[in-house]
Amino acid sequence: MTTRSTRSPRRRTVIALAVVLAVLAGFIVRLVDIQVVNADTHIADSMKVALGASRTLYGTRGEIVDESGQLLAGSILLYDGVLDPKNVGPVTRENDEGERVVVPWAKVAGEIGAITGQTSEEIQKIVADARADDPDSQFAYLERGLTTEQYRDLVAIGAPFLTFDAHPARTYPDGAVAGNLVGFMGSDAVPLAGIEKSQNNCLLATNGTLSFQKGKDGVTIPGTEQQQPAVNGGTLELTINRDLQWYLQQLIGEQTQDMGAKSGTISVVEVKTGKVRAMADYPTVDPNDFAASPDDDLYSRIFKNTFEPGSTFKPITAATLIDAAGQTPTSTVIASGWETFDNGARVTDSFSHEPYLYTLAGVLIDSSNAGISRFSERVDPQVRYDYLKKFGISTGSAIGFVGEQQGLVYEPSEWDNQTVYNTTFGQALTTTVPELLGAYGTIANDGVKVPLRLVESCTHADGTVVQPDVPDSTRVLSESTAVQVQGMLENVALQAGYADDVAVPGYRVAVKSGTGEQVDPETGRYRQGVYFTTMIGFAPADDPQYVVAVTFDSPTKVTSSAANAPAFQKAMTQVLKTYRVMPATTEPTLLPKFG
Repeated sequence: MTTRSTRSPRRRTVIALAVVLAVLAGFIVRLVDIQVVNADTHIADSMKVALGASRTLYGTRGEIVDESGQLLAGSILLYDGVLDPKNVGPVTRENDEGERVVVPWAKVAGEIGAITGQTSEEIQKIVADARADDPDSQFAYLERGLTTEQYRDLVAIGAPFLTFDAHPARTYPDGAVAGNLVGFMGSDAVPLAGIEKSQNNCLLATNGTLSFQKGKDGVTIPGTEQQQPAVNGGTLELTINRDLQWYLQQLIGEQTQDMGAKSGTISVVEVKTGKVRAMADYPTVDPNDFAASPDDDLYSRIFKNTFEPGSTFKPITAATLIDAAGQTPTSTVIASGWETFDNGARVTDSFSHEPYLYTLAGVLIDSSNAGISRFSERVDPQVRYDYLKKFGISTGSAIGFVGEQQGLVYEPSEWDNQTVYNTTFGQALTTTVPELLGAYGTIANDGVKVPLRLVESCTHADGTVVQPDVPDSTRVLSESTAVQVQGMLENVALQAGYADDVAVPGYRVAVKSGTGEQVDPETGRYRQGVYFTTMIGFAPADDPQYVVAVTFDSPTKVTSSAANAPAFQKAMTQVLKTYRVMPATTEPTLLPKFG
């Protein structure tokens, strides 16, 4: 039997145990609340205390690649070295014999400086200055933009007060290859030119943040980290071919120097798609060191130069005559080397000759200004103007390149008596290389104008592929008209004075050259003996696939457009080889020059 005296201690023990269990349960509930239920809230609150810190998590800017995925622009990691001035001091580490030794701070500073290119005194001053400003300072930059090799060497020193922030930096592995197109970045990671700038929305990365708490010793407190991840930029695929671009840049560099020209360009466009396969400038820029280039070389002349196209416009006039005025390649007109028109305008050819009964094809073969002017009287000037607009002259291109210019064609109501005729052979108006490529691409594509494009796609970090918005193709000429103009341009390649220089063995080629006069901006008059020369054409002439254009600014060795023939021939040969275009299996039809 249990007595009252024995039950009382047991009751007290049970009550005490219950109290202990209740208190313990309370602690457990509170612990679960802190560590689990409201963990995020408590961590967020803790970040507001004085010892809270954060670091930027850098996203990687997207790559720029060519049509086959070859890298044109990418990102590498650079490192910002950060010292903890408050905790800087001697470093304990093992020597070569495996013994633990203490290395004085001054010697450690010297070891660091030997890697970063600073002196021991300079590094010690960084720490001293930081401490002078704030005795509790735990942050001071040692050096920014350290390479991976420097980073590894510094880590090997084993200094616990030295940490690193990694961040991406831009690199262009092929240097100047496509530098005129790709563009470059400023030291502040802001795009300054080219594709880097125009396609920044695709390439731009979004940085994240890492927030945490540190103890007084500078060590991160476990469990206090909060991360907002960075988002990398997208991969931008261009339509160009890197290897072809490299070859053409070498070629135009050599040819520009050989011809004593100020600058030169070669461009290649795929006829059926409007895709730019290469655009080479000389001189050009190396995006890795753009500050070493003169201002004129920082941007693509292909897009920023406007010029009088000269006789490369005659096929456009001829196409208008056939399409709108019922003419044919064998239609005829009488024209001498010097023609005076009823309105008083005078037009001369580049060579003197008696009156010829020229065919339209013959006018293009001999590049007769007088002949094309006489033919142009068979179509209203407004109609010619309208066709120029349809071809895309003075409208720019669909590429939307940074700094791209547009040609200038005045309304017919503003044409004086001389301009009425000069516009037929590429004077009194201006154009650009992209506009001219578009016009010849229209002729080569059986009369259908396909907008030019330089960007293939943007693949975002999440795998989403975005195609650029491209205007619809439009018909400018009837197929019959385009085919007839193709035939005339092939006959230029066969019968013009430079025929042997532009011939590509095994292939049928179509071509036209132009020698544009240059206006002196001070006098408003044409400069004597100074020209902007152009040669543009396509191949195979019997099945056009690629348009190639070559330009020179002020060649001096050969001042006419014949200067462009060697570069055109080599460029076209390489294009056909690169894309494995089959040689011709049919013979061309020769057209008569005279009626």
